[in-house]
Amino acid sequence: MGKEFTRPQALSEQHTHYCPGCTHGIIHRLIAQVIDELGVRGRTVGIAPVGCAVLAYNYFTFDFQEAAHGRAPAMATGIKRVRPDLMVFTYQGDGDLASIGMGEIVHAANRGEKFTTIFVNNTVYGMTGGQMAPTTMPGQRTTTSPLGRNIDEIGMPLKVAELLSTLETPGYIERVTVIKPSYIVRAKRAIKRAFTYQLQGRCFSLVEVVSTCPTNWGLTPMEAVNWTADVLLPYYQLGEYKSPDTREEG
Repeated sequence: MGKEFTRPQALSEQHTHYCPGCTHGIIHRLIAQVIDELGVRGRTVGIAPVGCAVLAYNYFTFDFQEAAHGRAPAMATGIKRVRPDLMVFTYQGDGDLASIGMGEIVHAANRGEKFTTIFVNNTVYGMTGGQMAPTTMPGQRTTTSPLGRNIDEIGMPLKVAELLSTLETPGYIERVTVIKPSYIVRAKRAIKRAFTYQLQGRCFSLVEVVSTCPTNWGLTPMEAVNWTADVLLPYYQLGEYKSPDTREEG
């Protein structure tokens, strides 16, 4: 018998505000499915950032908090320390996490805070007009780099998964994408693993999701998928970068 495809209980019946071809909706669904499967909807708290996902609380049927730009890890730290029984996660974009919030995420990971971060990397500031982000690719045109990112002046794009994986503190770090079905299956597996580590009280966890932004890239949804595969994935390579299991075995 085939598996019935239904709306997760953790996902609300809400019309999306995301642009056509944006993969935030896919990522939201994966989170909702994992929350349902783990049976923790009644004790989950998400933290929305400043960015495209600023209205993320509209799409889920569990509690959400709103954080100032880049400060979601600080808010998650406070909530998790006061209520360690809760499932706490931040949902952040690259402008929010890798720019103004870089200090927040690095120190939260280094302290080994027991919450989870879902980090959506689409290489631009999506909500505020498509400006260059720390993750913008060399030569990529944005509203603030109309001639393309000049690496001689700006430097190379930041690789957050690799950066955080260098910390000595135990953690789980994995990079995934959701541009085709096989990748979506892997992404769900990574998100579930991250939340499971949190439930076990074992470590900080972060799943980086390489995403699309057709509107700010000036591409059609299909062109954006192809550009992600051809340009982003060779640089932002998928895979597990850090695991508490590996550390314990070593």
